Order: sequence, then structure tokens, then C-alpha cells
Amino acid sequence: MAAWDAAAPGVLRLPSGRLLRGRGLRRALPDGALPEFGVYLLGHPPPSVPWGARWVCWPDFRLPADHPDAWDALRDAWHRAESERVEIACRGGRGRTGTALSCIAVLDGVPQSEAVAFVRRHYDPRAVETPWQRRYVSRFPAS
Repeated sequence: MAAWDAAAPGVLRLPSGRLLRGRGLRRALPDGALPEFGVYLLGHPPPSVPWGARWVCWPDFRLPADHPDAWDALRDAWHRAESERVEIACRGGRGRTGTALSCIAVLDGVPQSEAVAFVRRHYDPRAVETPWQRRYVSRFPAS
């Protein structure tokens, strides 16, 4: 397994050294290595992909429809990122993706109160778009 290129667009390095790629599905698949696993945050099932994938029902500008399922998917992504190329994606790659990456940062040891700022600094300055998405991160269970 080769890791993501840490300098590639959308790649977030967590404090543990794990690398995840966030992206917007409305844009073309980036050049380079393909994911080995993806978590897709959409209000409808995603298109099929030739790698392992998991769908979390998460409508645009909202929160996940099933919180325990989302928590499980994000924990799974965090664990897999230790040895696999994992991508987190929604349609635009900012709101839901930024929220999910912030939650994964919490799992990686970033304090809940700092996780959104961490993702905005290292992934996208406009990540996590709504007040309720920020609140979701602030209440995300760290274990």
C-alpha cells in the first residue's frame, strides 16, 4: 500500500501522521493514486466505485440522518487511514466533508474545540459551512 501524496490537493495530514483525502464529487477524480476505501456523504446513494466504499446518508447543509451510523463510518475511516488510502467526499467537498474530517481529527486527538480550525487551516479555509455542523463537531465523541 502506498500512502497518499501528502502535498496533493485535498490531502489532510492528521497529528498521528495518518493521511486522508477530502474531495468534492462534482469535480473530476484527481490524477494519481486511487482510494482504497471511500466514505461518501450524500443525501442519496453514491455512484458505484471500483474500491471499497461506504455511504452515509447526509443531506447537503444538514447533519447525518443516522448519527450512530455516521460515527461508526468515521471511526472506520480513521482506523483504515492508518494503512489504506481513504477518501472522504460529498458533492462540493467542503461542508459535509469538512465536518467529517473535523470529526476524524477529534478521533486523532485534536480537541473538539480546535478541530474545525485545524481542518480549515490544513484542508480548506471554508470547510464546515453551517453553525450546526460546527456544533456537531464540538459534540463528536472522541472515543
